[in-house]
Formats: sequence, C-alpha cells, structure tokens
Amino acid sequence: MKREPKRGLTFAAGNHSYRLDGKPVPGVTTIIGVLDKPAIPKWAAEQVARHVAENPAAIEALRSLGVDGMVAALKSVPWKRRDDAADRGATFHDFADRLVRGEEIVLDADDPQNALVDSALDFIEQWHIEPILTETAVGSRTHWYAGTLDLAAHYRRPDTGEVGVGIFDWKSGKRIYTQACYQLNAYGHAEFYGLGGDEHELPRFDAAFGVQVRADGFDVHEVRYGPEVHDEFLCIRRTFDIHKRAEGDWRQPGSGYVGRAIQAGEAA
Repeated sequence: MKREPKRGLTFAAGNHSYRLDGKPVPGVTTIIGVLDKPAIPKWAAEQVARHVAENPAAIEALRSLGVDGMVAALKSVPWKRRDDAADRGATFHDFADRLVRGEEIVLDADDPQNALVDSALDFIEQWHIEPILTETAVGSRTHWYAGTLDLAAHYRRPDTGEVGVGIFDWKSGKRIYTQACYQLNAYGHAEFYGLGGDEHELPRFDAAFGVQVRADGFDVHEVRYGPEVHDEFLCIRRTFDIHKRAEGDWRQPGSGYVGRAIQAGEAA
C-alpha cells in the first residue's frame, strides 16, 4: 500500500531546505539568487587583493604550494569571508529573535555581538515593537515556495507616530539591498505559516521594513510592499524555474537546453 506523504511544511536546518507535502520546495532566498549580482565579482576581487596586501608573510608561505596550490588557496578567500560573515549574521539573528521575545542575553564583555545586541534593543524600544511572529516558516502551495520570516510585529514609527502591523527583516551587513524587498513581499504574501501541518493565516501587513543593525546604531528602511511587488517576485519565481530547466541536471549531460556533444559516426 502506497503511503501518502505527510501534509505540511518541513525544514531541514542541516542543508537549509524545505519540503511541502513531502516534496522539495524552493526557498525564497534560493529563488531570488537567480537575479544577477554584478557587484559580487568586484567584491570577490577586492577580498583577494586585500588579503594579499594585508598578509605578505602568509602569501610568501603559499608560494611553496606551487602555482595551482596557491591559486586554489587565494580563490577561496572571498567565500571563506562570506561564510564567516554568514555565521556572524546567523548568530545575531538568533540573538535578535530572543531579544524580541523578551529574553535577556548576557555576553562576555569583549564579544563583538554586544554592540549589535545593544543596537537591536534600541530599535525594539524606539519602534515600540510588539511581536506577533518571530523566526516563522511560511509557505505557498499556489506559487510553490517557502521561507522563514524574521519578525512580524505591531510597531509605532518614531518619526511620525504611525502605528501598524509590519513585517521586518534583520540585516547586519553594509546596507539593505533590493533583494530584501522581494524577500519580504514573498513572505508577507505567503498562504500560511507553520510547520508540520499546523498552518495558520498570516496577518495583514501594513508595511515592510529592512532593519540594518550595526555596532554604532541602526537604520530602518521601509521597502515597497504590496501585491504589485509580489507579482514581480512571482516573475522571478518563474525565471527560477526557467533557469533550472535550461541548466538541467549536472549529473546528466544533455538534460538541459544544451545537448550532449555529437560524436562522429553516431547514428542519426
């Protein structure tokens, strides 16, 4: 007897993947990753150049590896720095989630996260944040995507006094990028939240915000939010599928839009 897949959304933290009703479903950040990021090659080149300039002794030591070994070591520099930044960001996200839920966080005096935690607390207080959902998985069966929103909350803007229900995304990088807009619209217009079949309707959001938290403070950027922007995300969602079909499966040459090389003597 064929076993029916369990209904609901599941998340595997190990490989950061989602399944919906037993089938793989792409995450929002993976979908948005199909967009071109022209700044990345420049950033990667700068990271290698900076590493070479700042570590002359280590660079000399690398020469003993030969050309191939040295190239392999240097080309990994940007991605090592990216992964380190991602680890720091994940740690901060965990702290921010706990702060919003009212937990006290005690860190060593020299922990670099201390300043970020203080800035996050300032944001929570100045914006009068009252959480509705934190670190919550969302999904859409109609458009077939999933993801995890950082924060849905009641807020009061410190500049205007305006109150509302907002969806927020924590960022600890250098700026709020356009991708955050599509990310928040995808989460905010999902059909449900909850894992394992325990599904609920999302609140109606009045606005969406990216919260850039730094050691010296924070900035909040309102991002465009509404059905028209969600429609743009759905265009990206379709582009993701097109790209996946075109590329095919790397384990099966010719499975994408570019066929296998034609060998002389092959039958027509």
